[in-house]
Amino acid sequence: DNDTKYTALTGTIALREAIAADLKKRKGIHYDPNTEIVVSNGAKQAVYQGILATVGVGDKVLIPAPYWPSYPEMVRLTGAEPIILQTEAKDGFQLTPKILQDALEKHDNVKLLIFCNPSNPTGCVHYEERVKELAEVLQKHPKVWVLADEIYERLIYSEDGATCPAFAAHLPDRTMTVNGFSKAYAMTGFRLGYLAAPAKLAKAVATLQSQFTSCAGSVSQAAGVAALTQVPEEELQEKFTEMKSKRDYVLERLEKMPHVQVDVPPQGAFYILPDISHYLTTERDDTKFCVDLLQNYKLALVPGSAFGASGKIRISYATSIEELVTAMDKLEKYLQDLSS
Repeated sequence: DNDTKYTALTGTIALREAIAADLKKRKGIHYDPNTEIVVSNGAKQAVYQGILATVGVGDKVLIPAPYWPSYPEMVRLTGAEPIILQTEAKDGFQLTPKILQDALEKHDNVKLLIFCNPSNPTGCVHYEERVKELAEVLQKHPKVWVLADEIYERLIYSEDGATCPAFAAHLPDRTMTVNGFSKAYAMTGFRLGYLAAPAKLAKAVATLQSQFTSCAGSVSQAAGVAALTQVPEEELQEKFTEMKSKRDYVLERLEKMPHVQVDVPPQGAFYILPDISHYLTTERDDTKFCVDLLQNYKLALVPGSAFGASGKIRISYATSIEELVTAMDKLEKYLQDLSS
């Protein structure tokens, strides 16, 4: 179809229209494909451009912990200051209205909240009522933007069929919605994401992108249109059900490992963040734990301290069940050896 040339800076109109239609149909949020959607080279670029468009030197950005490691680093690159909001494992790592309100009252010049829902690395999902409560807090602080990173929003495992709400449904004039094709459609190599926002902010993001990369790859954009318009919902749901079974398997194995704690099972994404602090010492922190596990057992996990969650490890179950069986066997053996 000759999809090999430069496209419009903000993406092909076919893809922007497909994105707008998808967000309206599934999430109930409305964006003008001509002025309010910017297609980027992956959601990561969309996140960074959204931060650059809203904050600068002297500003502060609220980031709930545990967090994706790129968030605070991106904020620092703008000259702004990341303010980390600590959440509790016993609460499923939920950002509560009180935590948010206290931070807004304590810190001056807060310009942005970065809100990843579902969360990487915890798998925590903030459902409709909680998102509404957070938006109500922000209504009292009209200078604060929200960057809603919803890249994992299709990966939800609630028993009652609840879905991940759109933050923009509650605060449309101040929310940047970021999403992409890497997670739900497993199109990681295509590097295709987008930001949807009010027109003035989308224009600022597009201006930045014009100096960074120009348009996203034309072939990737054509693949994105196909994903949104041709992949049956039943096929996606089959994959999500398969992912839930993998989550359940890992949780079952972790439950049988002594002194490994998961207070609240993750409800979304494809991560689990168990507490392994029982096995740590002054000489063995969570980083050393993971290095030893990699060197001696050939199993790669990520230390929780990388996500602002010391004493924990992040497990991704986005792999085959056979690989997960091997991984859990190796983790179990390592813990047994540490206890012997």
